[in-house]
Formats: sequence, structure tokens, C-alpha cells
Amino acid sequence: MSLPNTIPGVLIADAKAHPDKIAIENEDGSRVTSAELLSQCRRAAAAFIAYGIKPGERIAIWAQNNTPWIVATIGVQMMGGVMVPLNTRLKGREAAYILDRSTSRLLFTVRDFLKTDYPALLADESLPKLERTVILEGSGSPEESWENFLTLGDSVAAETVDAAYAKLKDDDVSDILFTSGTTGKPKGALSTHYQTVRTSRAWVNSVGLRDSDRYLIVNPFFHSFGYKSGWLACLIAEATILPQAVFEAEAVLNRIAHDKVSVLPGAPTLYQSMLVSPALKNTDLSSLRMAVTGAAVVPRQLVERMHSELGFKIVLTGYGLTESSGTVSICDAGDSIERVSQTSGKAIPGLELRSVDPQGKDVPPGEAGEILVRGFNIVKAYLDDPKATAEAIDKDGWFRTGDIGIIDADGYIRITDRAKDMFIVGGFNCYPAETEGLLLEHPDIAQVAVVGVPDERMGEVAKAFVILRPGASLTEAELIAWARKMMANYKVPRYVDFVDTLPTTASGKVQRFELRK
Repeated sequence: MSLPNTIPGVLIADAKAHPDKIAIENEDGSRVTSAELLSQCRRAAAAFIAYGIKPGERIAIWAQNNTPWIVATIGVQMMGGVMVPLNTRLKGREAAYILDRSTSRLLFTVRDFLKTDYPALLADESLPKLERTVILEGSGSPEESWENFLTLGDSVAAETVDAAYAKLKDDDVSDILFTSGTTGKPKGALSTHYQTVRTSRAWVNSVGLRDSDRYLIVNPFFHSFGYKSGWLACLIAEATILPQAVFEAEAVLNRIAHDKVSVLPGAPTLYQSMLVSPALKNTDLSSLRMAVTGAAVVPRQLVERMHSELGFKIVLTGYGLTESSGTVSICDAGDSIERVSQTSGKAIPGLELRSVDPQGKDVPPGEAGEILVRGFNIVKAYLDDPKATAEAIDKDGWFRTGDIGIIDADGYIRITDRAKDMFIVGGFNCYPAETEGLLLEHPDIAQVAVVGVPDERMGEVAKAFVILRPGASLTEAELIAWARKMMANYKVPRYVDFVDTLPTTASGKVQRFELRK
């Protein structure tokens, strides 16, 4: 029997095979079976049809990990629509850019997450293409509630939903995830159902996710790690999804003990925070089976402590990008601690990898070069940006990751320099050009350059070198406070140096390596 290659198809097959199996177990203890989840997604699909969303049109989700997030996604995908997720750390202007760029007609969000009223952040933004905002959870008027939206579809016949789903094709776009870039403006990466499902299925097979696993998903659903290697992976493996809205070490430790969590992927900072939590010594972690993490290098000591102190039987590292549908490579369960900590594993089946020099020529195994990837998982294009697409994906289908790394004789990848200027703040990719563009909106700033600097807890954080306008007066504390209102917290510079000049090349490009020194 052929396997389903659309996201709704995965759920339909799951519900048919095991209708009474618990698909989702929420933080409040409520449970949703596979059959119930399918029923909810079909009701959402009917509501999208009744509203008038057409195949290929987009809706956006700006919310924490929860069941309605999944239902809205599969619901719109079931009738041929496209989901656009928004990072919950974004500020109004950042979110407005993505909403406008994606031409999203509907926004599904919340009013009271992270002490933030998300619709209020958009109050002063011009969004002529956004028609309606729906509140998924929490406070909001009855008219704008998720339940009220769902009632739109109550008059839509089941046969109409079936007919819409029957038209869904494997190569239809399933989602548009926006990724920052060196140009300073986020780019929308278009993924299809086929490449998303096949990549997630490869991830499931590589890490050995089981139907008996209880997967605590701390990674945000708006990120491919929480979405494609998260809840979709669970549906494929028929594992139980345990959404976690916020990572707080003590709360996560308590939930592991109470809900018998067996799988807990996340950024290295997640495990580091658990290891220093006072609650660790009194928490039963015996249910933990597997962790999956990733970074340029994961300290060997951290991997050892994840085994010895957190009790993981298996610790794996991997590497992926938004443009690769989330996954490029992953370690094997039998790999040594040295290999797990120093590499990001081997390419998943069906992918080709190269490491090339600046002239595009292959370098020998063991030598550093830019990592290129080719295969089924590389996104179709960047949304309405043929120039960026052509720069990233050549005529032969090779995607330039921008990451410098070494591929050894066994095919294992070791990333040595992440995307040239990019740095990673607590698991979030931070691109200097994007942060610089936002900082330049401050009326007192003439020039600015941003680099990543080491940080014990977050791995790296942003540091800004600022040239003020003549006559301007600005302090480090004032600029940081202003930046917190303008951009996601992980992008905000933790340090500011006010300088008279910036080191540049003859062509005027800032020499970031000099600033890093």
C-alpha cells in the first residue's frame, strides 16, 4: 500500500488505522484521539471553504504551540490552502511585513501569550490584504473567536470537503516559512506537501521515532523543528504529541515526570537549562528515551551529561534549514559520543551533498568548503523572488546553504561556520543585516554593524557597533530598551559600542571579522 504524501493524507491514514489512539495530549491534560483530530480538521476545512479561501491562498498563524494551531494548519491544507507561520517573538512591524508579503487573508492568533496582545501589535500597521483576525485561545470577543469561525462551516456538506481534498496534489504548496537572510528582509520558502512529508518521514525513520513514544514538543510550531520534525513527525510515526507552549526548565521537568515523556528534542540551551535547574535532583526522568539537538558543535560534555544526568538513552545531532524542509542530515543511534558532538550526522536518504571552494569546485573529504545540497527536499522557490531563488539554487538543482563545513570520508558533516555572518541565539538564527536594518530606523543612528559574540547561556548574542548622527546623544541602555520594542527579543543587541568609524573594505563593506576581534 502506498504511503500518503500530503499532510492531511497522513492524518487521514492515521485516523483510519488507529481512530482511538491518543494523537495529542495537552498541558491541561485534555486528550484528542486521531479520529477526533481528523473531525476537527475537517470542520476547519469546511469553515475555510465557507469563508471563501481558494486553493493556493494563504492564512497565517501567530500563536504558541497548541491543538488549534495544528487543526488550523491541516484544515486549510485539506482544502488546498497554504499555511504561513509567524514567529511569536516578532514585533508588529516584522509580522506585518510577512503578512503583507504573503498576502495572507486570515490571521489566527492569540491575545495573551508571553504577556503580549498580538493583534494590538498590528494596530498601527497598514495591512490592506488581511481581512480578518481570529483568536485561537484566551480572551477575545465572541465574534472573533476560533469557535465562532468554525461555525461558518457547519452548513458545508461533508461531500464538499471531500471534493476539495480530492483535488489536493502532492506537489501543491503546503506552507511558506519565512527565513531571514543576508539581504536583511525575510524570504518566504515555498514547500510542497510531498517534500515536507517525505522529509519528515525520513527524519522519523532516521531517529527511530516509535508509535509508543510520547514526544514533548518544546520547539515552536512556527519553526520547521517543531512543525515538520515535531507534530507532523508524530502523525507519521503515530506517536503522541505533547505540545508545550513555553520552555521553562522546572515546568518541563515536571511534565516529563507527570506525563512520562520519552522524546524531547531541542536546542542545546534547553538541556543546559534543565541541567542547572534546582528541580532536577527531585525529578523522575526515567521515561526519557531520546533527545535530538543540533548546532555547529555540541560540547562533548553536554552530550555526556544528557546521558548520565538527564537519563537519555539516545542523543542525536542533526543539521537542517528552512529551505531543506527542515532536515539535511542526522546522526545514527549507534554513533559514538565524539561523532554526535562533533558532527551533524549523514545526509538523509535521497539527498546529495557537496563541499565546494569559492570557485565552486569540490574539495576533498576532510577539507572545509561551502555545503551544497540537492534532492527532493529543497524548496521550490522563494516567494515572488526569482533573483533570490536563482542565487540560492543553481540550474542543476544544487542549493547553496551558505554554511561552511567539512564532509568526511564517511559522509558525516561538520559545520564550522554558520552561514558566514549568521549566529544562533538560543536556537534562533540571527542575521546581522536584518537587525541592522531595524536599528537604522532609530533617528539617532547613522551607521550600525552587528556581530554575534559568545554567551554562556544562549551560545551567542548580538553586539552592535553604532555610529551616531551628529549632535545625537544615546546610551546603551536607551538603545537596547528601544530595540526591545522594535524586534524579536533574540535579535536585540545585548551589548552596544558607540564608535566613530567602522572597519570596511575598499568597496565599503563592513569587515565583521575585525569587529569580532
